[in-house]
Amino acid sequence: MGQHFLVSDKVVVSIVGQTQGCSSALEVGPGPGVLTLPLCEALSEVRAVEIDTGILPVLAERAPTAQVVSADALRTDLSAILRLMPEPRALVSNMPYNITGPLLTAFAACRDDWAVGVLMMQKEVGDRVLAQAGDPARGSLSVFLQAQFDISVVCKVPPGAFLPPPKVDSIVLKFVPALKVDLERSPSFFQIVRQGFAQPRKTLANNLSGVVPKEAWDGLIDPRVRPHQLTLAQWEAVARHVAR
Repeated sequence: MGQHFLVSDKVVVSIVGQTQGCSSALEVGPGPGVLTLPLCEALSEVRAVEIDTGILPVLAERAPTAQVVSADALRTDLSAILRLMPEPRALVSNMPYNITGPLLTAFAACRDDWAVGVLMMQKEVGDRVLAQAGDPARGSLSVFLQAQFDISVVCKVPPGAFLPPPKVDSIVLKFVPALKVDLERSPSFFQIVRQGFAQPRKTLANNLSGVVPKEAWDGLIDPRVRPHQLTLAQWEAVARHVAR
């Protein structure tokens, strides 16, 4: 999000409230510590990863009990940090808009090490994350995350909740790692999904013509559907067929 800092107490309370029942939290991109301090007050341990060294003195003054790692979260072993913290653990982040996708991928990669994620993002991205079958906003990111997490809306966040206000709305989503994790987390599954969405306006059969022969679609799904029309269960069926 650049230098747009959260200033809404209402949103802060909503985010921190979602960590209830956790013993600790890892905050990625704490900035000046608007969320960090209330997290420290609510939980037994808070660690934070912050790339901006210039803001570290402000963070240390506002939330002196937080253990801060000065590093780039995308180049940091988040699992290693999380495993040093008491369970159950929360993952909290007001994600910069320009790296939301890579951060979501990084957070998914360490999903075994946290129990609940409370993540703020641009509303347009959040809408894609939540998009269900039939929604044109549905894409590979939607399937990638819905296959691994139960995702729900915590709150919508207007521009006025930040200083200075951004030009877009934001949203806070709650992520709880799903119990079903075998096929849905395999590299082959995600490879099929990415390939299936390679050209979203084309049919699924067209996008997957290199891995699913024409005759194989009989009894599987209608080959004329577009990738955004498939449910998670249908993506799983396609992936199972390819894996045979």
